[in-house]
Amino acid sequence: MSWGAPAVLWLLLGVPFVAGLPLLAWWLRKRARERFGTAENLSALQIGKPAGFRAARAVLLVLGLVLTVVALARPQYGSRTRILRKRGVDVVVVLDFSKSMLARDVRPSRIERAKAELTRLLGDLDGDRVGIVAFAGETMEFPMTIDMSAATLFFRDLGPYDMPVGGTAIGRALVAAKSLLDRSAPRQAPDAPEAQAASTRSRVVILMTDGEDHEGDPLEAARALADGGASIFVVGIGSSTGEPIPTYAPDGTWTGYMRGDDGQPVLTSLTTQNEQQLKDIARLGHGRYFRAEHGGVGVEEIRRAMRRLRQDEQRSRRITVHEDRYALVLLPAFLLILLEALLPDAWVGRFRRRKRKAP
Repeated sequence: MSWGAPAVLWLLLGVPFVAGLPLLAWWLRKRARERFGTAENLSALQIGKPAGFRAARAVLLVLGLVLTVVALARPQYGSRTRILRKRGVDVVVVLDFSKSMLARDVRPSRIERAKAELTRLLGDLDGDRVGIVAFAGETMEFPMTIDMSAATLFFRDLGPYDMPVGGTAIGRALVAAKSLLDRSAPRQAPDAPEAQAASTRSRVVILMTDGEDHEGDPLEAARALADGGASIFVVGIGSSTGEPIPTYAPDGTWTGYMRGDDGQPVLTSLTTQNEQQLKDIARLGHGRYFRAEHGGVGVEEIRRAMRRLRQDEQRSRRITVHEDRYALVLLPAFLLILLEALLPDAWVGRFRRRKRKAP
């Protein structure tokens, strides 16, 4: 026999205190009777015959409370085999919304092409949960959901000019992705079978960026995600030769190219150094790195990898579940406490009047 909540058994230490209360009440009643009058006078005033009914009620109450505590401790006897099916994969898409993503070395632009490919990817995530982290200098988050239409709507109309702070902070974005995954973890007892199955649920982070990191420590954030059981797939977007960054008016009209202090156009490129950092993030995150080619952003490879993950997650595994037997103890406890409440303090019988004999 085992116990589901053995800590509850400590409540049994209070049973002697509960058992002492009826004894204390008996002593107080005895002392009050002695103060009131003699035993002969009190017996003439007494109605009914106690006959140990108060003692019986006390015993029934103590036994009922003991069995209730034992039932709360969840006694377990016997076991059975249960099949748990893992359900889906937790996916967090981390998309770069810095102004450099407006470059057009990937048609129609880096950001628009990434959105289109992500929309196709989300359409394949049937039964999975997805969260979105849009980042530039700061992050904007969309919580984990199975509603792919709502997730798509979040980033569809979002653009680099909507971000509150410019720049690119990959490390901060990965920290936000880990926070989303941690908040989506089930809040059940750690030893519950459902929690054990959910704890092994696969976690995937998809990072899509042009690699221009301006602050933070992305490698340390990648290690933290890997320690939490997440795999990181990284897509590097952009050419290595340099591409000017277009600028737009508030109404969406193209106004030219971003220029530096010297008046020359600012060029953005996926340099060898930036690409190496993205490869290190994928390596530390136990994932893969993909280089976006012209006309695509490497999402097709991720789609194939996600299909393999979902096939693994749909496999069943057997676990041993101990059977709870608290009902076998709780029912007698309920009956004992009910009997104690129905039992009188004394037996009141019918006294037959004796007929007096004629003198």
